[in-house]
Amino acid sequence: MARAKPDYFFPDPALVETKVRLRPLYKSRYVDFHVDDIRLPNGSKAQRAYLHHRGAVGVLPFLNKDTVVLVRQYRYPVKEVTLELPAGKLDPKETMLSCIKRELREETGYTARKIRHLIDFWPTPAFSTELLRIYVAEGLVPGRRALDHDEFLEAVALPFKEALALVRSGHIRDSKTVIALLVIAASKYGKYEKA
Repeated sequence: MARAKPDYFFPDPALVETKVRLRPLYKSRYVDFHVDDIRLPNGSKAQRAYLHHRGAVGVLPFLNKDTVVLVRQYRYPVKEVTLELPAGKLDPKETMLSCIKRELREETGYTARKIRHLIDFWPTPAFSTELLRIYVAEGLVPGRRALDHDEFLEAVALPFKEALALVRSGHIRDSKTVIALLVIAASKYGKYEKA
């Protein structure tokens, strides 16, 4: 049973901004860009620029209780090779579960006997509507990868403790990967309680 939302999260007229005019600037296959005219709580006008995103999933695959599978890939915006969870955007009308299974198989070749929800979060709510849903996959069965034509990445198996050390040292900086690893680490050591 879901717990009631605390009062902190209810709309407050002293905080809520109101849309006056929706202004889409650019639509792509993946995201849309907007600069909306809004009214501030004090009655003044302003603009809010943001990216509209369908949402995405990430999955932390465990080969066994001590070993995870991450993917190495080059990320053009930051001009670096990163180590990340397998992840991807939801296709139109795609279910969350089918997206998770698709991304896991495409990027790692694995399918999972067990998939469970871990956490949802907004990576950057100041300028994006993206909601990222993170899952854990266990009981992995190896298979063949099926990368998209524009994906170039490598699946890497490494000890969970090593992945966590890479977060703590600042080498893993991808938000979905950092969050997933830290939430699992906290739950493994009794410091994380499910809401």
